[in-house]
Amino acid sequence: MEINNRITKLFEIKYPIIQAGMVWVSGWKLASAVSNNGGLGLIGSGSMKADLLREHIQKCRAATDKPFCVNVPLLRRDAADLIRVVIEENVKIVFSSAGHPGKFIDELKKNNISVVHVVPSLKYALKAESVGCDAVVGEGVEAGGHNGADEITTFCLIPQLVDALKIPVIAAGGIADGRGILAALSLGAEGVQIGTRFAVTEESSAHPNYKMKVIAAKDNDTILVLKKIGMARMIKNEFTSIVYKEELNGADEEKLKLLLGEKRERLGIFEGDEQNGMMEAGQGAGLIKEILPVKDLMQRLINEYDYALQKVTR
Repeated sequence: MEINNRITKLFEIKYPIIQAGMVWVSGWKLASAVSNNGGLGLIGSGSMKADLLREHIQKCRAATDKPFCVNVPLLRRDAADLIRVVIEENVKIVFSSAGHPGKFIDELKKNNISVVHVVPSLKYALKAESVGCDAVVGEGVEAGGHNGADEITTFCLIPQLVDALKIPVIAAGGIADGRGILAALSLGAEGVQIGTRFAVTEESSAHPNYKMKVIAAKDNDTILVLKKIGMARMIKNEFTSIVYKEELNGADEEKLKLLLGEKRERLGIFEGDEQNGMMEAGQGAGLIKEILPVKDLMQRLINEYDYALQKVTR
């Protein structure tokens, strides 16, 4: 995998492989391991307070001399505090999501920070470009976690973003091996963001029960639920069955919020409650068969990419 494009130059990385900033998964251990092996590691601040984020940034910097990044969900009430920590700790790349991309961009740009925003559709991608983002992540509905209401697939979304935007596009959603990386780059993306596959690594902070549920998952073992209050894809369990039935019966937002409660993601991903927690995972889960150290996974992704490229060019 010898690729030199706008994404590898922007982030100063060897491979155009970016690890998603997942809640309860992407701490300093995972981010530093990905960066040390040629990709771009992300610390997921969505499950952190400002002080904990600072600790993870400092530990990540001690563990790698390579670039790394912080993902900040903009709809968090303390997003300004998280941004302040990023600036104070001199992190030079921010991936933003779940909110208006222009909310903090002037402050970030003033501090020479590259900004990438995660988008589910062309409308939001154009907005991100217009406010000055350096790149976008186009995330298809195959992805784990929260998704766009239009449910656009990665294969349909990425070419449309590439055709319409001047800034580079990173593809996300359903990418779990080297074949997926090649497919995404063939569609015009200049990098890929991979979530679930990195969640099932030794360095991931997800609970072992979560990792084993992903490994056991087949092609139809994830589901989109909570469509009225922030649609999310997760592994099917007792919680998703209850929510799905309530949605079919016309449950309103208040009822769904009551069912969701608080800390449901922590319960599933970090504490390992297989039936009552949210075990967010993408449709690529069906391709994941084992827990690997990041070093081995990165090498496997590169080898799979090279092999797939040889097959289509021979």
